[in-house]
Amino acid sequence: MKKRLFIFLFLIQVAMVSYAQDAEQLNLEKAIMIGLEKNFDVKIAVNNVMLANYDKQIGFGTLFLPQVNAVYTRNYSVEDVEQQFVNAPEPNEILGAESDTENFTTTAIYGFNPEAIITMRRLGKLAEISELDAKVAVENTVAAISSAYYRLVLELQRQQVLEKTLEFSKNRLDIAEARYELGGAGKRDFLTAQVDYNSDLSLKVNQEQVIQTARINLNELLGILPQQQFYVNDTIMITDELRLDDLVENAYLNNKQFLVAQRQENVAFLQLRELQLQRLPSINLSGGYSNNTFNSDAGFLLKNQREGFNYGGNISFSLFNGFALNKRIQSARVQRYNTDLALQQFEVQMTSDIYRAYNAYEISRRLLEIERKNYEVAVENADIALERFRLGIANYLEFRDAQVNLLTAEDRLITSLYTIKESEIELLRLSGKIYFQNSDDRLDLLD
Repeated sequence: MKKRLFIFLFLIQVAMVSYAQDAEQLNLEKAIMIGLEKNFDVKIAVNNVMLANYDKQIGFGTLFLPQVNAVYTRNYSVEDVEQQFVNAPEPNEILGAESDTENFTTTAIYGFNPEAIITMRRLGKLAEISELDAKVAVENTVAAISSAYYRLVLELQRQQVLEKTLEFSKNRLDIAEARYELGGAGKRDFLTAQVDYNSDLSLKVNQEQVIQTARINLNELLGILPQQQFYVNDTIMITDELRLDDLVENAYLNNKQFLVAQRQENVAFLQLRELQLQRLPSINLSGGYSNNTFNSDAGFLLKNQREGFNYGGNISFSLFNGFALNKRIQSARVQRYNTDLALQQFEVQMTSDIYRAYNAYEISRRLLEIERKNYEVAVENADIALERFRLGIANYLEFRDAQVNLLTAEDRLITSLYTIKESEIELLRLSGKIYFQNSDDRLDLLD
């Protein structure tokens, strides 16, 4: 049984070494670069920016450029005609009389409404909102990739902890086996050591599944297939301590969702102004060129040709439309008030989120120092317990207790590091500073 377990553990280690040699090296910056290139949410957000810009261009052409149309028609007819004239007693009959009409007309219409300038400003704000929404998608993607990447790093570090624990269990098993074979200890101690070793080995195998799930989650965010492998060899590094005042100040300047709320308030104001300006008269100018030719075998007029230009204009003013415009203006006032309330609500929510995340960040940093000291004590205690067990001074329960304490202390330490990193990512996202170094150069498609 023991031999089979050793062979199984050896195969796992060989598989991991082979994987590390075949898989591509991946760090956080590279992961974010791949995600920004292939993540589907980012691609959709970029396409939405293009659509908003197209709407803006269409609006400019519709509001400020004339509409020019050209129409050409040609009609033929063959008819049997019987005509009775006043000065002729006998009717005039023409069989198979032919006639044709040819018309060519070009018209240009230009209308100017006072609200057109406001409409263009509103379309410009909508385009800005679309760009900000795209950057929100990018920030959320960067945050999600960062979190998933460090989750994978955490699980890999937990695997290392389990490997150390398994090594301790192996040493204990070897000692217990040697004592049992030499008659210095009972079979119960040896079997207990065997059970604990198998339990630790099971934890390590289960951790392999957790790692694979973390890899699949990261690949999904990167927009790549789950079977594509990357080799991650990294540690969770804590950056310099973040300052609450700087985070709040940056959020007011750079939080994209807050900027979207501001733009939405501006759009509501411009919509109100558009409706108010509809009370002013609008001006329409028109001009055209026409060339009409008519030929007929029957009738007094055998040929008629007209060619020339025409032009004109009008001023229109709405006198009464059933109070519809007034109701729309009142509705726009309410909508503007709602957007102002939404902006104030988001401001409070954003600030509250930063304070909550910062409090968690501060507590995690304080706990980190405690966990580091606790880990140092647990390492020393485990070393002493192993030596005492090797010398026969301590029993297996004392050794196992020290081993479990070391496992718990190290797991709590790396989990504390991950918790701090999670808080850092959230604080940077809320403050609008989630982009990694030089990331703006890689987001030219949004500028």
